[in-house]
Amino acid sequence: MKRSVRFPVSPTLLRRLAFASIIANVAIVVTGGAVRLTASGLGCPTWPRCTDESYTTTSEMGVHGVIEFGNRLLTFAVGIIALAVVLAVLAQVPRRRGLLPLAVGVLFGIPAQAVLGGITVLTDLNPWVVGLHFLASMVVIAAAYALWRRTGEPDGPVTPTVPAPLRTLARITTVVSASVLVVGTWVTGSGPHAGDQGAARNGLDPESISQVHADGVFLLIGLSVALFFAFRAVGASRAARAAGVLLAVELGQGLIGFVQYFTHLPAVLVAAHMLGSCLVLLATLGVLWATRERQPVSPPAPAAPAAEPVGAAA
Repeated sequence: MKRSVRFPVSPTLLRRLAFASIIANVAIVVTGGAVRLTASGLGCPTWPRCTDESYTTTSEMGVHGVIEFGNRLLTFAVGIIALAVVLAVLAQVPRRRGLLPLAVGVLFGIPAQAVLGGITVLTDLNPWVVGLHFLASMVVIAAAYALWRRTGEPDGPVTPTVPAPLRTLARITTVVSASVLVVGTWVTGSGPHAGDQGAARNGLDPESISQVHADGVFLLIGLSVALFFAFRAVGASRAARAAGVLLAVELGQGLIGFVQYFTHLPAVLVAAHMLGSCLVLLATLGVLWATRERQPVSPPAPAAPAAEPVGAAA
């Protein structure tokens, strides 16, 4: 019987592909923001076609059509990277536990995102749908990050690296971080960057919802400071470094947020703030990961030699 040929993939290559998937998914968030910030959200006025007659942009649609269609094309590039990760996981010898569900989740999250993007176009950039589209991207990025971290871990059991109360505090910080992202989409939906001249806003008062968002950011920074000093107090240096990175990212993101608010939301700062949102998410997950680790699987103990029967012949 003919045996199938397999091409094993090194752990290093798999880890690099997983990291490339994170970068690609962050990039498509930023380019999606560029579509909105250049008022190109309806550059292709329908979906899945770009026009009723064509799947591609036409010269009559101008630069807005090119920008929107270019962002749609980038989805294929992100999908190709995700597919490469899945194939790399399947080719591993031996195959690592838990990697395939994450890789498949990232892969299928990309066409799901494309469908959500299409719904935003078909609903004339409804701000609530646009916000959901962004948050779904955050879920895909989180899955891509989990996959990348998992590729660098052994297959053994998970053990905590900090006391239980600090693990709980890290989880609370993660929830608050996610809440800040959600409220941030409400702020965006109330502001001037609708993605198209005729797109509606969500009707929330921009000043009031921005204050709610700022309050959430202050809470998140306070929790991050608490984590940093608490991790240092218990000697969890890896977790303390992760909390320090999170705090630095939050302060940078907060500075951009305040400057953009008081300078009436210039497009370049809004784009930087969207990138910062992705970095805050990744840094938050880094803290969560630093509160636990996987131990290598212990090799099975060698079997004891059988005892010689009493009275056996020499």
